[in-house]
Amino acid sequence: MTVVAIDGPAGAGKSSVARGVADALGFTYLDSGALYRTVALAALERGVPPASIAGELAIEVGQRVLLDGRDVTTQIRTPEVSEAASEAASDPEVRKALLGQQRRLLSGGDWVAEGRDIGTVVAPDADLKVFLTADPAERARRRAAELGVDVDTVLAEQTIRDERDRTREHSPLKPAEGSVELDTTGLTLEQVVARVVELVRARRSTAH
Repeated sequence: MTVVAIDGPAGAGKSSVARGVADALGFTYLDSGALYRTVALAALERGVPPASIAGELAIEVGQRVLLDGRDVTTQIRTPEVSEAASEAASDPEVRKALLGQQRRLLSGGDWVAEGRDIGTVVAPDADLKVFLTADPAERARRRAAELGVDVDTVLAEQTIRDERDRTREHSPLKPAEGSVELDTTGLTLEQVVARVVELVRARRSTAH
């Protein structure tokens, strides 16, 4: 069983890199952000605080994201849900509810898990911890291209989210102890994936 933890701020390329690494190694991919987004979506739909329902939702995260059996893969990526997810993620009750769910998933098999506190909180004993960073303007540009929206708007929202992630009392965004920091500015997705795969293989060979 091998767990690879990939953390970093919004737009650093975590999802694409984690998915690419999982595909290259034949591991299962866990997008922790999708869990928070799904809780946020459900809370918006029901008009209730995220903490009141986080523990009771049936969320499946894989190629598609399911909420109580309904495919919400596209809905959880809207700007409205992104903003609500950021707020939900700063609620310690929501984090606690989803922590158990993530740890249950990671307790069996080979995983590449990505988020903002995988290496620090969810899987501190991960075999490899990587902290991805990139220049803020580059991160905003990537995000805007992905969502098809204005880059200045993304940069403004990103700045607020970065500050919230870094300064929240519970599970603040920071590199985990023993993590490898990787600046992805100017690198292609393939280059970053190859670098992380190389790190995983090196760790596994020294472990045997």
